[in-house]
Amino acid sequence: MSDILLALRDLRISFGGHEAVKGLSFDLARGETLALIGESGSGKSLAMLSVLGLLPEGAAATGSISFQGAELLHAPAKLLDAIRGRRIAMIFQEPMSALDPLFPVGRQIADILHLRAGLSRRAAKARSRELIELVGIDAPARRWHAYPHELSGGQCQRIAIAMAIACDPEILIADEPTTALDVTVAARILELLAELKSRLGMAMIFISHDLALVGKFADSVHVMRRGEIVESGAAAQILTSPAHDYTRELLAALPPARKKRAAQDQPVLLEAEHITVTYRLRGGLFAGKHEIKAVDDVSLVLHQGRTLGLLGESGSGKSTLGRALLKLVPASGFISFEGRDLSAFDRAAMRPLRRSLQLVFQNPYGALSPRMNVCEIVTEGLRIHAPHLSGKERDARAVEALGEVGLDPAARFRYPAEFSGGQRQRIAIARAMILKPKLVVLDEPTSALDRAIAVDLLKLLLALQAAHDLTYVFITHDLAIVRAMADEIAVMKAGRIVAQGATETMLDGLSCLMSQ
Repeated sequence: MSDILLALRDLRISFGGHEAVKGLSFDLARGETLALIGESGSGKSLAMLSVLGLLPEGAAATGSISFQGAELLHAPAKLLDAIRGRRIAMIFQEPMSALDPLFPVGRQIADILHLRAGLSRRAAKARSRELIELVGIDAPARRWHAYPHELSGGQCQRIAIAMAIACDPEILIADEPTTALDVTVAARILELLAELKSRLGMAMIFISHDLALVGKFADSVHVMRRGEIVESGAAAQILTSPAHDYTRELLAALPPARKKRAAQDQPVLLEAEHITVTYRLRGGLFAGKHEIKAVDDVSLVLHQGRTLGLLGESGSGKSTLGRALLKLVPASGFISFEGRDLSAFDRAAMRPLRRSLQLVFQNPYGALSPRMNVCEIVTEGLRIHAPHLSGKERDARAVEALGEVGLDPAARFRYPAEFSGGQRQRIAIARAMILKPKLVVLDEPTSALDRAIAVDLLKLLLALQAAHDLTYVFITHDLAIVRAMADEIAVMKAGRIVAQGATETMLDGLSCLMSQ
């Protein structure tokens, strides 16, 4: 029996005449970990979606995808259904989009076991608890009943892994499973995948833009650019002696340190004291409800024109604090914006202030409505906060905003699906900036982007801040990015700020502090 599980030969995928994947060929052997590396839009994910017959509507594919001798490209639905999720499984890039928000995570795993593996409901529930424990989530009986929004990003990714391995697949495709996670959690996820691969005897295809991270545990690496492989070889060789200029760029791409910090004597824009956010989680049938403090007695001051870098591991409360500062989640404590006490402001009272307080979400794929074109998305806030503007005036504002974030205004009538991740994040930034805000909370805006595109986005954000005297709260887990953006840093752990100070004086001790 051949050791080759999966063979791609001259795979080509096109949309409306544009070739997105150009002659992709490689072999995946039993037990091998193959890394498919490249920037956003290089065709990595598209190629792997074709393996499972999940190409989007309008895509045309030619070539060959052979799985143990069976041709998968254009295979009948019955054959794909027998393979998909059972023999070849996929972990998708964004766990919050891959999980159904309406059902407990345990039930979602159990449903796969019931429908795909044929287990009874009772057996599926018992096995799903075992899988939750297997992927390293504590209190599996209680977590079985949790909904996706009640878990951290790292926990949701572990649930997605549990779903993928539920039927003991022969091949596991992991599509950027660590991009939205902090460094320490990402390392644990990679260790978990390596352990599961060894224990279950799977082959693995790992899709990523981070060559330095993935190359450490991959056997072979294929570097993709603009739809084709530009370099292939053993991971150790490519990490130490890359032959192609693009591969060297991927290894070297880091954001530069910020040279000039904003003055410390700027006026206070927002002040928060003793902010606490408490969530009440449901238990199982015989377990009572319990509370967790996502944010626990946090106080901070934001100065006009400066950037606060909010740093911490997944689940530390960073995103919840950012939303609490904007009064988007219920919180106790005191918040003052431009000298006005917002503590007692209800939803109606906050509405006039919303244009000054904006949020850019972490996931550019889930933040934009797929049913609205870019012009409608960017000008949506103007319909509420500037209802006097005519349609022509709103369109002119959209042209200006898109141009300012480096997008072609002529593309404003296209839809989000037609843009790359980096372009979608620029659209999200344009949607915030068109309202001329004073404070912008940026929640991991580069975590789902490759390094080169992330660096360009950081330069854009710095330029916008200088042009409009913006105040940023920049939520991240990346020390290199916080060095490039922040004037000062606050480190969160278990809902509390455990250290805070100027960027230059904080960075040296952060690695030790965050690993404690």
